[in-house]
Amino acid sequence: MALSRRTILFTGAAVGAAGAVAALPAAAGAEPLGPAPTSSAGTRRLPYPFTLGVASGDPDHDGFVLWTRLAPQPLAEDGLGGMPDRVVPVQWQLAADERFRHVVRRGVAWARPGSAHSVHVELDGLLPGREYFYRFRAEGHLSPVGRTRTAPAPWSLPATLAMGFASCSQYEHGWFTAYRRLAETEPELILHLGDYQYEYAKDTYNVPGGNPRDHEGPETRTLANYRQRHAQYKTDADLQAAHAVAPWVVVFDDHEVENNWADETPEAPDPDFAARRAAAFQAYYENMPLRRTSVPRGIDMQLYRRVRWGRLATFHMLDTRQYRDDQACGDGYRNCAAAADPARSITGAEQEAWLLDGFRRSDARWDILGQQVFFAQRDNNSGPLTVTSMDAWDGYVASRDRITRGWLAAGVRNPVVLTGDVHAHWASDLKLDYADPTSRTVGSELVCSSITSGGDGADSATGSHPWLAFNPHLRFQNNLRGYVRTTITPSRLTADFDVLPYVSRPGAPAHTRATFVIEDRVPGLHLTADNPLPAAAARSAAPGTDPGRRTVEAETVRP
Repeated sequence: MALSRRTILFTGAAVGAAGAVAALPAAAGAEPLGPAPTSSAGTRRLPYPFTLGVASGDPDHDGFVLWTRLAPQPLAEDGLGGMPDRVVPVQWQLAADERFRHVVRRGVAWARPGSAHSVHVELDGLLPGREYFYRFRAEGHLSPVGRTRTAPAPWSLPATLAMGFASCSQYEHGWFTAYRRLAETEPELILHLGDYQYEYAKDTYNVPGGNPRDHEGPETRTLANYRQRHAQYKTDADLQAAHAVAPWVVVFDDHEVENNWADETPEAPDPDFAARRAAAFQAYYENMPLRRTSVPRGIDMQLYRRVRWGRLATFHMLDTRQYRDDQACGDGYRNCAAAADPARSITGAEQEAWLLDGFRRSDARWDILGQQVFFAQRDNNSGPLTVTSMDAWDGYVASRDRITRGWLAAGVRNPVVLTGDVHAHWASDLKLDYADPTSRTVGSELVCSSITSGGDGADSATGSHPWLAFNPHLRFQNNLRGYVRTTITPSRLTADFDVLPYVSRPGAPAHTRATFVIEDRVPGLHLTADNPLPAAAARSAAPGTDPGRRTVEAETVRP
């Protein structure tokens, strides 16, 4: 049986998600996974448990994390996925080839009821810059196969890195086709910048025309709620395909807990918010390929960290929720003097010091901040007042200034900020003084649209968004759904803003709406291509697909 890489990574993930077969077949000539552990006396053999797929994450030069979670009934209301109250041995296997002829590691992990039968296998001692394949087996059932890789050796300067990033996947607002289109480009690394799942009950957060899909269960408040919600998202075959194709590096934003929370302050008064936050953190860890350094301790979770890709790139992954001061002036868009208070911070003092120290120590060609909310100033008022979002870095102006001056003082060679949250593609030059459009550019920001949040969205001509006229450092905006693909080399970073014409039904094609380049040692963005719909060639287009609407539509973010 000859299985191509695409068959293993995509068909396999979809079959596993659907539970259509009891186990996926091994490729011809593959080394057997070994004898299956037998069930304990008196226990029944599990139904097919790998309904949530597989994942890997947090790659280092000698290892990474492998993840799965056993859930024969993923939507069970108790959040336990239909698993029995017993420990289940799970075999894992790592190979240098997709047919598992050259197995380099194997072992047994224990899926325990207290962690919702999730499995985290943290490996080290592997070769740098190598591709690997992995799979699991539990009680005779074989998981889909995933592909992952180690980062290059710390002293090496790789010729290229293909990295994609995404955010904001509201299950109810559409189909996760964008995840599959990203997976089909076969990136080496994927960053997820927050809002991986949403907390709302059915019929609470609706898009015009109605939601194509519904959440199961109530608004997430308890551990059972969050476990069930994560499981529902993980059953999506398109999301499973993206997890199976490359290692992920993840950070949360607000909706993994609740909308617009700030440290220990909920969106609305809630005496049980601490318990809610602790439950959300535990479920997040259980369902993500995170290292043991991120195991939550009550309401605390260590999420900011670095991933180094040789000397080519260092990814500084930030947490802009857990340590921030509460939003100023009652949140929302405001002209707010308190936003400039130097005592206010979006990162907290300890994380800020960690980041600035990382700048000083960095020898990377590209220093990339993977974080959640808009970094550049974004004024929505054409008059003399500056009216900005208090939930973004605009609500923490001094904090932003310290970080920006920090990378300048450290001599960071190429600072780039990656952002999610706002449900639209944006690209911007970064300034020390946004009030002076002629001031020098000191960095670049790339903002990905949502996977689905906000519904279909709409296309518009480049430069037509009204805010661009009085924010000249903002270079691009588009309100279709999608993701950003980057190609990083020692001499340039190229960013392709990929979009889908619709998410209200499955199977949409994807195409590149615009491409920007950042040259080594030349801060700022250069637009190299602008491909308005419907002229651009679409990937994976089906006959009769909708080329998309051409009306201007402002971005929609849950207030």
